[in-house]
Amino acid sequence: MSRDTRAIISPGALRHNLQVARHAARGARIMAVIKGNGYGHGLIRVARALSDADAFGVTCLEEAVPLREAGFVHPILLLEGVFEEHELEIAARFRLDLVVHSDWQVALLEALGGPRPLSVWLKVDTGMHRLGFPPSAVRQTWQRLRDARGVGPHIRFITHLACADNRDDEMTDHQLACFRGALEGLPGERSLANSAGLLGWPPVLADWVRPGIMLYGANPFVDGHRPCPDLRPAMTLRSRLIAINRVAAGETVGYGATFRCPEDMPVGVVAIGYGDGYPRHADTGTPILVNGIETQVIGRVSMDMLTVDLRGLQGVQVGDPVTLWGDGLPIERVAEKAGTIPYELLCRLTRRVHFEDARDSHHGPGPYPV
Repeated sequence: MSRDTRAIISPGALRHNLQVARHAARGARIMAVIKGNGYGHGLIRVARALSDADAFGVTCLEEAVPLREAGFVHPILLLEGVFEEHELEIAARFRLDLVVHSDWQVALLEALGGPRPLSVWLKVDTGMHRLGFPPSAVRQTWQRLRDARGVGPHIRFITHLACADNRDDEMTDHQLACFRGALEGLPGERSLANSAGLLGWPPVLADWVRPGIMLYGANPFVDGHRPCPDLRPAMTLRSRLIAINRVAAGETVGYGATFRCPEDMPVGVVAIGYGDGYPRHADTGTPILVNGIETQVIGRVSMDMLTVDLRGLQGVQVGDPVTLWGDGLPIERVAEKAGTIPYELLCRLTRRVHFEDARDSHHGPGPYPV
């Protein structure tokens, strides 16, 4: 490998975080959300690590079918359902569950014949206003699905929480009340809780919970300084110093000359940039580790490189390891400085980054090695 830019994935951390979710779920079943290529960690790698989950949640057939072909027998839910009529036959063949969120999907199921009815989850719009049926339409839609030949006998219900990541926001209580009201008297399992709902709102646990970002070790709350369970980062993004320059006081560093050296200082160059998926808008002051010691990004991030402040670091040499996020540096801190969220950082890494398993791959839960 000529350019040592690596995302090191810890199966042990994934397993540990699933156990944290299991404990918080209080008996509810766990649907591990592994869409978006396992939040950027690798779909099959993540599914193997999270094989103790009760089900998997993905976005589309392109994510579900490879799981079946890899031998996974878990229930797999298509969180946006089908997008075209011909996908119903594929979903039936691969035994996939479907979210039903629109009238046109109900009509497809009503017209569907065949020997293998599909398991469906009726989506209720409780206030997020993306997908789902309004509460006033839920009972009628449920009856249509009950009567449809293409639908199995056990219809489940699902909604999505808009503001559970803010533990002071009343929206979650409103959504819970709306969900309960819409489903009053209707049989079927329920699911509301995402990661933040699972950890911060015990009343929304219901029959199924759908943890996502917490499984990858990121704090799901916007109030990140308040207590959160012991989650372990499943990805550590690393590179190396490829140059060390002594830059005079008053000289500038990088595109746009946005950083001016306040004194004569050593500046390190790291082999990673926005062409690898590191955020271009990570400003001066974004935390970064060199030899495990925290310093800061300085100047603008380039396509292939970024520059770091080496003042106060002793014995630093070309080739020394640099941690962009993960072990020893929470991704939430990097995301905050870059004006984004951990989800985006994890999902945007490019093919130029080499992915590998941490050395804990064949061991039980635990922090992964440096």
